[in-house]
Amino acid sequence: MELLDRKNAFKGITIKPADILLLAVAMIWGASYGLTKEALYFYPVLGFITIRFSLTFLLLTPFLLSELKQGKKTQCLAALPLGIILLIIFLLESFGVTYTSASNAAFLISLCVLFTPFVEWGVLKVKPDNNIFILAIFSMFGAWLLMFDVNYVFNIGDLLILSAALMRAFMVSYTKRYTLNHDLSSIALTGIQSLVVAIGAGTLFFCLYSDESTTLPNSLTFWGNTAFLVVFCTIFAFFAQNYAVKQSTPSKVSFLMGTEPVFGALFASLWLGEVLSNNAIIGGGIIVFSCFLSTQLPLFSKQTAV
Repeated sequence: MELLDRKNAFKGITIKPADILLLAVAMIWGASYGLTKEALYFYPVLGFITIRFSLTFLLLTPFLLSELKQGKKTQCLAALPLGIILLIIFLLESFGVTYTSASNAAFLISLCVLFTPFVEWGVLKVKPDNNIFILAIFSMFGAWLLMFDVNYVFNIGDLLILSAALMRAFMVSYTKRYTLNHDLSSIALTGIQSLVVAIGAGTLFFCLYSDESTTLPNSLTFWGNTAFLVVFCTIFAFFAQNYAVKQSTPSKVSFLMGTEPVFGALFASLWLGEVLSNNAIIGGGIIVFSCFLSTQLPLFSKQTAV
């Protein structure tokens, strides 16, 4: 009888393919900070961004051309500002991770989850639920613990990553506004954004560096990391996330994706040899827990008119 009760207790627990895919994306994106940091040992930030998004654009070109053949030139042009926002995000993230640890970057970028309701309040005039304010303060305390150490001082890298998290919130909000007014496939939109990032970063790179600095690296580590970031962190993650959203609930999707910083810290510790202090572990846990709680609350109050 006791054995039967135990069996029945597990009947309601199911693991769907969408859940596995989301965890895979969280693992991949968590690893991206460490891989980016390692790739930047071989090539300047601007050059790395140019290469990564040029390759991404080439892979997505067929999807973009398909949209253009359907007469969606206006929608494509309207997406250019989103590409500029993405360029700013990757400049901040890539420069930021060179000055701070990959584990710190993974945790701090997760604050985007809590920044987003506030930014959306300003962009789309939708007031956040009052509990979000409490969680924001709680998560900021976690961020302080994460970076607190006897010999540690808040540095420019942490500031850049925090700025990138804020810009991610702007990206989500303005993308939502864009999709309300334009009919363009998400993968084509990603292709346009990749093109803008590649052109913007490439222009800055060739303006700021000498001809000798533009020589492509011959390191297998650099090209292996870059290929992983292009194929898995962009292409695979795009398809997996969109598939999962259709198969699961938004709250569950957000929660599973919220495990990204955990995998980021683990990867940085195992792959890069970064040592996590007790404060870092506790602070990172507070941030992740705050993000999880935010997915369980109604993000917006019933009084949406502002």
